[in-house]
Amino acid sequence: MELIDNEIKQLVQRVRVEPPGSIVFYGSSTIRLWETLEQDFSQLHLLNLGFGGSTLAACAWHFERLVVPAQPRAVILYAGDNDLGENRQPEEVYLFFCALAEKMQRYLPGVPVWFISIKPSPARWSIIEHIQKANTLIASEIARLPNAEFLDLSAMMLTGQGQPRTELYQPDGLHLNANGYALWRDQLMQRCDALRTIQVEMA
Repeated sequence: MELIDNEIKQLVQRVRVEPPGSIVFYGSSTIRLWETLEQDFSQLHLLNLGFGGSTLAACAWHFERLVVPAQPRAVILYAGDNDLGENRQPEEVYLFFCALAEKMQRYLPGVPVWFISIKPSPARWSIIEHIQKANTLIASEIARLPNAEFLDLSAMMLTGQGQPRTELYQPDGLHLNANGYALWRDQLMQRCDALRTIQVEMA
């Protein structure tokens, strides 16, 4: 817990010195460990606010401290993985997302939010049914929200036989490697025109 608290304090300090109006990537260590993020999207003003071990519940809890002061022009979110890994039920993860979505609507009305689907990792393949259900519940909620999009990258992270593509992951079978981030980058790049439009319109 102390390590997470220290990490949050460092991110709070970073937000204070960063100019407002970035596209915020927010969430768990899958976001935090995206070391090539700014290089991958060099044409955009990005801010990485991922923190290690983060749950979707923690993302909702720290939202006012981290995301709101950044005054983002868009939020790209990845979380929920660790909640399920801690034996939370899909319905609980859905409620955590709803809490975060409510804060988005309250504090950042009109700001687009994109949720990247919880990945089907080898390390958590034993709970794949929970992962799929959580994704389905969150996607259904996002469909009702204004300025929100569910980015379903799950299918392309599976083999033709429906198994996780191990070449996308680090040896721990949980975190993405360069191949995994390249796949995410390519999918998000297809939406970069929309992100650039957001930055231009809100400049």
